[in-house]
Amino acid sequence: MTESSEWLIYRGAGEPHDGLNRLPPPPPWRDFSGRDAADGGDGSRDRRLGAHRHLAELHRPGAEELEMINAALYLRRPLLVTGSPGAGKSTLAHSVAYELGLGDVLRWSIVSRSSLQDGLYHYDAIARLQDVQIAAQGGYGAAAGSPGAVEAIGSYIRLGPLGTALLPSDTPRVLLIDELDKSDIDLPNDLLNVLEEGEFEIPELQRIADRLPDGEAEVLTADGTKVRVRDGRVRCHAFPFVVLTSNGERDFPAPLMRRCIHLELDRPDHNRLATFVRAHLGDEAARAGDDLIGRFLERSRSELLAADQLLNAIYLTDAAAPPSRERLADQLIQRLDRPR
Repeated sequence: MTESSEWLIYRGAGEPHDGLNRLPPPPPWRDFSGRDAADGGDGSRDRRLGAHRHLAELHRPGAEELEMINAALYLRRPLLVTGSPGAGKSTLAHSVAYELGLGDVLRWSIVSRSSLQDGLYHYDAIARLQDVQIAAQGGYGAAAGSPGAVEAIGSYIRLGPLGTALLPSDTPRVLLIDELDKSDIDLPNDLLNVLEEGEFEIPELQRIADRLPDGEAEVLTADGTKVRVRDGRVRCHAFPFVVLTSNGERDFPAPLMRRCIHLELDRPDHNRLATFVRAHLGDEAARAGDDLIGRFLERSRSELLAADQLLNAIYLTDAAAPPSRERLADQLIQRLDRPR
């Protein structure tokens, strides 16, 4: 192979080879090896905060940003963060959780089909019915009307990210409701009461609360742990720090805006992008990518770009041979608002 193609792993030559052994470790933000989680950490958080978890470098808030974050903490109000892709909206939630020792961030990624029920809890009625039928046919386990079957209902209920965040605790959880602007028209309004009252009900448990020991049932959380819910009601003690993010693709109803602290993030400047790259890829990569950062900023004045594209370009162009670097950078940093 020529020097310009030595970095290629897949060569398109139609011949098997062991080139995969030369593949370098993944970018820190795409490392799903699970080592961090095995050591008691949060792999998602560490991917977002940088390979070396340089929190202060990756997310150094400006005065207004700092004030709005603290306003949301003081007032126990959700923080609605808007801005362009890659401005650091999602990272903000991980930054607050890490600095204040609030544990792993609960994340609810919104899509067009998301409903309030998805965020609160899921009851697997079909699985419960199947288990009852199997038990009845086999003559073992708890029959449908027995006390054991009533108590076992919690095994078929799993709290969602929002439902888990509202569990009673001495310190608040951090909940990231990501890309709320992708939801259908009803979800922002459906959130109002839950965010205002800090509680919700599980009708499946309320109906049988008088038949449960002390009115309690054991259910799974979004974290995969088990908790006891009393009388079919979940009510927070410390209101969670809720971060709702939006790329600005739609406006939200006034009632939701009234219940939130609104923070608009500006596009990052050269220094912030450099520290963003440094936190993920190290000092050398930030120095080597300085010109690319400058070109990225220049283009971002007239084009919609995301900081993730810059990270991808710097990481890959460092591995690629020089003749390919400029072309790769242009291919990886394509405007997001280009005509389809």
